[in-house]
Amino acid sequence: MEGFLTGLHKSPFRGFSVEFADYRAYNTSESTRHIDWKLFARTDKLFVKNYEQETNLRCLLVVDNSASMCFPYDKANLSFDNPNKIIFSIGSCAALVAMLYRQRDAFGLSLLSDKIDFISEIKSNYAHKKYIYTLLQQMYNKPYADYPKSTNLSPLIHQLSEQVHKRSLLVIFSDLLSVQDNEDDFIKSLQHLRYNQHEVILFHTIDKKLETNLAYANRPYRFQDVETGEEYKLNPLEIRNLYTSKVKEKFEKIKNACSNIRIDYVECDINQSIDQVLMPYFLKRVRLK
Repeated sequence: MEGFLTGLHKSPFRGFSVEFADYRAYNTSESTRHIDWKLFARTDKLFVKNYEQETNLRCLLVVDNSASMCFPYDKANLSFDNPNKIIFSIGSCAALVAMLYRQRDAFGLSLLSDKIDFISEIKSNYAHKKYIYTLLQQMYNKPYADYPKSTNLSPLIHQLSEQVHKRSLLVIFSDLLSVQDNEDDFIKSLQHLRYNQHEVILFHTIDKKLETNLAYANRPYRFQDVETGEEYKLNPLEIRNLYTSKVKEKFEKIKNACSNIRIDYVECDINQSIDQVLMPYFLKRVRLK
């Protein structure tokens, strides 16, 4: 990634560091310092070695800040060991900030609902880390009623794509539930990020037991949409098969689109611990280097 501090990541630019990248043809009148003379002896042609520059990563942590992220909102004794979706996202962001700071990489935070509620600068110093932790702590302590009700992710991601000028890593935490969006609009917004050369990791944060599998007891319930206020009275067992197939179809479409445009899609089940979700993903990233 492009940046201004020496870090642990490859740059889109070529330079003269220790890691060899490739060869290019020698141009007359340029310095002979980096000519590969052994290759010249074999081929009788002049080639210059290119090397990778290393630089720092710029990372923007993007958190869906809407009411649906507070599900299950009536969960007792909420904590990082017993989280709802927003607390799971907050804990994950805190862990990522610690890792990025240790690597001397730059990081920032953005909160989205039906608008961009907040976006910070992207910095790498200790004061900025404390500032981001303070913001995350405030989110952790914020009551459910204070969260914005609705979500409108697609236009906001388009806006972020233009607002983040330098190539960056965007790490998005969202349940992908939005009354204004459909899958096609959301996929187009992710394509916009990739078109602007950003790397994207999408952490799909969801309660798999209740939201995906609809694993409620066999009795009537009154369900309320936390973003629109609409209410439905039904027995989950009667609609479970249809519901789970529709949910699977929706999220599979997004997952497949992410694969096609080289975006990492990571399913985050809040019934697992944060390290159970993050560690396997980052170990996979290390193996792919």
